[in-house]
Amino acid sequence: MTPEPLDLIATLLDTARAAGADAADAVYMTRIAHGAQVRNGKAEDLERSETCDLGLRVFVGQRSAIVSATSLDPARFDPLVAQALAMARVVPEDRFAGLCDQAVHGHVDAAGLDLLDMTEPPTTALIERARTAEAAALAIRGVSNTNGASASAGRMDIVMMTSAGFSGGYSRSSHSISASVVAGQGTGMQRDYDYHSAVHLSDLENAATIGRHAGERAVARLNPVRPRTGRMPIVLDPRISTSLLGHLSGAVNGIAIARGTSFLKDRMGQQIMGTDITIIDDPLRIRGLGAHPFDGEGVRTKPLTIVENGVLQTWALDARSARQLGLTSNGCAGRGASSPPSPSLGNMHMQPGRVTPHDLMADIGEGIYITELMGSAINGITGDYSRGASGFMIRNGQLAEPVAELTVAGNLVDMFARMQVANDLDFRRTTNAPTVRIDDMMIAGA
Repeated sequence: MTPEPLDLIATLLDTARAAGADAADAVYMTRIAHGAQVRNGKAEDLERSETCDLGLRVFVGQRSAIVSATSLDPARFDPLVAQALAMARVVPEDRFAGLCDQAVHGHVDAAGLDLLDMTEPPTTALIERARTAEAAALAIRGVSNTNGASASAGRMDIVMMTSAGFSGGYSRSSHSISASVVAGQGTGMQRDYDYHSAVHLSDLENAATIGRHAGERAVARLNPVRPRTGRMPIVLDPRISTSLLGHLSGAVNGIAIARGTSFLKDRMGQQIMGTDITIIDDPLRIRGLGAHPFDGEGVRTKPLTIVENGVLQTWALDARSARQLGLTSNGCAGRGASSPPSPSLGNMHMQPGRVTPHDLMADIGEGIYITELMGSAINGITGDYSRGASGFMIRNGQLAEPVAELTVAGNLVDMFARMQVANDLDFRRTTNAPTVRIDDMMIAGA
């Protein structure tokens, strides 16, 4: 991170204050991404993009406005500030508006988080990686076609500053590989995929392994049946058990709590899950895909326990939602260049249980092991839950025939209370969870 962007942003904030802003902050983000997609062994798509986004927020009393630009050009500072101030002076007052009181006074960087890999693979290496993944998938007996494989690499740089004395900046790299293939013929075809992303190339899973998993999963789904309609246990594969954390994240969002639109709005300090379940948002996880040393308002981040031994501990708060609730920000503000900060949880995980996935389902006489969820009918106010799904029957504790065209329904309050977790947590995504079992779910099938 060079000092130049910070110096230019400091000049922009000084310009805003001199023009009449009572306070201001600015964020500048640059992204470089390049990738290759291969289909049937041939490079089908090559992409490279470089983007820059600047966001300026100004406060005039308790009025505020945001303007954005695509470059950090000093020649544009005066008109950009004038536009922001003109907008701020005509919007309604917001008694909860203002810079965050918990923001750091001083500079913050990502030292110790190991978020930047300086490796920049050439396009030829990305093409070869994608070819390797696709070839491994096509080598699986029963795979009949390919949707392609892709490999990518990128880098993001973020600089932020406030007129109250905070400044910060960090860089994060990314590398990814994916493959998607089809098994079977005609109307009996089935599709599946695998992918992996990592901050450092050395942590990226082998391309051939990704391809092989994609092929094996597609073949395993051939000739699915519809399960009977009725109530039975479900077991969620780690690939999709993370969706439960997404629903929890929405339910503890400070904006939803302040508006009263969350099914957990009255559950703070109460038991909402089993005593063996703890869920943490850890923005300081080393090499974490969603790791960040400060939030969108300049608050230094720290691990935040959302649920501890099944008890709901906190909401995800930015400055505005915290003021609405009579609380203080806990460093959960997310931010874009053209949008105001809002609560966000980006590096969540559910701590693993004590039993293996096999033992978790050993006593299930009849149930569903779910590997894919489709669509979404989630009511954030009541917690009512309904989603399309596919996967495999569980019979006498063992995976059996594939199933498809079913709907899983319940209520998230009850689902959270009945969750049981296995010990197979693996940090592969920004949000991570082990295998999860939930008993007594309604299954709509044949």
